[in-house]
Amino acid sequence: MTSTVSGPGTTVPGRPWYRDTTQRLLFAGSLLDSFAFFGTMPFLTLYLSDLSAMTEVQIGMVVGSAALIPAFGGFAGGTLGDRIGALGLVQAGVVTYVVAYALLAVARELPVVIALVMLLGVARLMVEPSMKKIMSQATEETDGAVFRLRYLTWCIGAVVGPAIGAAAYAVEKWLIFVWPALVFLVFLLLLRVHAPKLRFADGPGAGERVPWARVVTDRLLLRVVAAGFVLYFVFKQLDSMLPLFIKAERGASAVGYYSVLLAVNAVLGILFQFPVARMSKRISTPGMALLGSCAFAAAFLFFAALPFGTGFLFAGIAAWTLGEVILIPLPDMVIHQNTPNGSKGAYFGLAELRFAGFFLGPVVGGAILGGAGSWTYFISMALCSFGCWALLRAPHLHRVT
Repeated sequence: MTSTVSGPGTTVPGRPWYRDTTQRLLFAGSLLDSFAFFGTMPFLTLYLSDLSAMTEVQIGMVVGSAALIPAFGGFAGGTLGDRIGALGLVQAGVVTYVVAYALLAVARELPVVIALVMLLGVARLMVEPSMKKIMSQATEETDGAVFRLRYLTWCIGAVVGPAIGAAAYAVEKWLIFVWPALVFLVFLLLLRVHAPKLRFADGPGAGERVPWARVVTDRLLLRVVAAGFVLYFVFKQLDSMLPLFIKAERGASAVGYYSVLLAVNAVLGILFQFPVARMSKRISTPGMALLGSCAFAAAFLFFAALPFGTGFLFAGIAAWTLGEVILIPLPDMVIHQNTPNGSKGAYFGLAELRFAGFFLGPVVGGAILGGAGSWTYFISMALCSFGCWALLRAPHLHRVT
């Protein structure tokens, strides 16, 4: 992962990311963000359950709002970042995170807690598209490998964050909100100290600004958004339907199996990064999309074979992780390579619609698994996995509007 861009505020040609100040800052910011997310979100449903008498469906709707709000509001957030400055909006979003988490630590009234969880979604729509815009402009002429690096930080966060969150929750439940508040304070300090290095993202010479009507009708962008939706629809099956299937097959030992699977997934997610990065330099974007889709499809078939042996479960998680490492960063990489700097916030923001797949994935998956049986479910999901490749196999993916 090297940089090839030169100029004020940008990366130095040929310099690896770990020797480039701007990319080190972006890496640190993503890492802190992932620590905060994985240190809190896995325990939020438990916290709401202890705090209230809400049903599982109601709790799911509250927690899901933190994803649905940025999914449908991301375009507005990204467009705002293009107009008033990406860096300023990211800093405002980080401040919102700090305030929301700090208030969650002291709030005990259910309506207030629900409102603050929704505020986390508002903070995300402010931060995500504009942060991606800054990352893209900091590595303008590269292939977008910075987004694979960003995914690596989430893998690290998935290993470290839950351990910190579990320790905090065991001491005092409300401490799960103190940790992210402190983490985002550190992130804000880094942004303030290194603002001059990132200020170029807000400059008037950042590139052409595309009218919003042209953005929402951009065929390539719509294909990428649809591919991302399919990807997240499929991806959500891992933490929604798969645990139910394992429980049906292995009973009380399902929790142990699933915990080990998640740990293996996180570790392999780190280890697979480097061979996949090398592979992506030799294989086209449609080719990588096909490889990732095949890996997901194979994973579903391996999972379906669990009744024949536990080894199939671990073969499945290995194939799943390969597909995940290839495909999760791919939509952002395509947007990075094919959009003008002046409107990257809007493009990245509209792409946040893919997170609606997180909401519909468990609903549709549950209907198939419960109504048609396990083999129908796994074969259906294996076929769905190829939707990402079908949408990203267009021959002219590399163009700047």
